[in-house]
Amino acid sequence: MEPITRTGDEETEGGRRKAEGEEALTMKRSPPTAYRLPPTEEGFTLLELLVVMTIIGILAAIAVPALRDSPQRAREATLREDLFTFRTVIDQYHGDKGAYPPDLQTLVTAGYIRKIPVDPMTKSADTWVLAFEEPSTEADTSAPADKPTTPGIVDIHSGSPGKALDGTLYAEW
Repeated sequence: MEPITRTGDEETEGGRRKAEGEEALTMKRSPPTAYRLPPTEEGFTLLELLVVMTIIGILAAIAVPALRDSPQRAREATLREDLFTFRTVIDQYHGDKGAYPPDLQTLVTAGYIRKIPVDPMTKSADTWVLAFEEPSTEADTSAPADKPTTPGIVDIHSGSPGKALDGTLYAEW
């Protein structure tokens, strides 16, 4: 279709030359606007939403296995710290008193620790497994004859029969 040119009151079509001072108006068709949204109602397409949901799903699949073991890792870290503290305090007691403590309550009453911690694996303060020193076969001349020597605690372990995340037994820590 050829453009329509309007001059004053008369219309001319086609390739006619314009006269001097004649104004030309060209009418063009614009594409239909039924498929466009008004500028205030812009949004996301379904494809964009599916891509975002897929990315979130992939990230969740990566994060869930890592977070699944975090409570167990926290209990294991607490157990390692408690065992380290116990062993350090037992060594300090031995260095100060010249003998190992006969029980854990002695460490509390002597002021080396505030209280006996709870075993994070068994959730009890009474399940610690104590390793005592070997009784001396030689006669101890420094100990009075009326006071028998009792073996003292040289090491401590968890009372839990379970396995750690690395495959070792808690009782061997």
